[in-house]
Amino acid sequence: MNFIVFPGQGSQKIGMGKMLSENFPEAKEVFDEVNDALNLNLTKIMWEGSDNEISLTINAQPALMACGVAAFRVLSKLKDKNLNQLADFTAGHSLGEYTAMTVAQVFSLKECSVLLRLRGEAMQQAVPVGKGAMAALIGASINQTIEIIEKAQIHGICDIGNDNADGQIVISGDAKAIENAIEIAKNKGVKRAILLPVSAPFHCRLMQPAREIMQEALNNLKFDAPLIPIVSNITALPHTDPSTLRKNLIDQVTGTVRWRETMNFAKNKEVKKITELGSGKVLTGIAKRMIKDITNESFENPEDFDIFL
Repeated sequence: MNFIVFPGQGSQKIGMGKMLSENFPEAKEVFDEVNDALNLNLTKIMWEGSDNEISLTINAQPALMACGVAAFRVLSKLKDKNLNQLADFTAGHSLGEYTAMTVAQVFSLKECSVLLRLRGEAMQQAVPVGKGAMAALIGASINQTIEIIEKAQIHGICDIGNDNADGQIVISGDAKAIENAIEIAKNKGVKRAILLPVSAPFHCRLMQPAREIMQEALNNLKFDAPLIPIVSNITALPHTDPSTLRKNLIDQVTGTVRWRETMNFAKNKEVKKITELGSGKVLTGIAKRMIKDITNESFENPEDFDIFL
């Protein structure tokens, strides 16, 4: 069994996708279509902008999606295979789930571009700057983390934002609660507890205003059945029912990204190969640490496809 995955926010960087666009017409078509859908020269920001510009949530989300879809279309063309011939399951980390749904033909590239621009804007505006925060707990177990956030919640909301891998958990919520959780984690002997440089506290209850905006937008969009099952961030299980896929994207805004359990699902299904498409190699890195005897490959630049060919 094979698994195709798409990265989330944090994997963005200046220049991503530029070489793909210059070397493969399939990729260029993707970037041109995203620019047109947004009525914005997003690729100019991606390729000539500053780190600050590309890291803005409203830019990073559609940009990362465009890179993932472009890489997929190049791979599909070179292999002369459709998604259901390339993989048995697909998934994406946070916004990457939108990328997965786009390549699985749940909705169009144009529709996804508009959705992610809206999602980025809604998530950024949901919490005033400085009120929220996120922190990484390195070396903490899920049970340890639950104990930590239960104590920290006397200072405000403190949720598990991303359960990324064994010993790699991100917490999200009110800034005071997150700062308190960092101190509690250090006293509990957690290897490292680090405040993350993010613009908003994603995947926690503070994102409720963004959830309501996305609920309205997603309810007004037609969802088709995917070409292959999509393993949801919110359930860590595969789904094909359009109404369930819609609900998963709505719940995902305030819910935990259960990536550790997604990799455990892949392990239990005896997935033999995980392919990461788009910017970076974060997800294949997690897969290597969590699943023995699995083949990992990532496609981001033309040379990655040269090696494959």
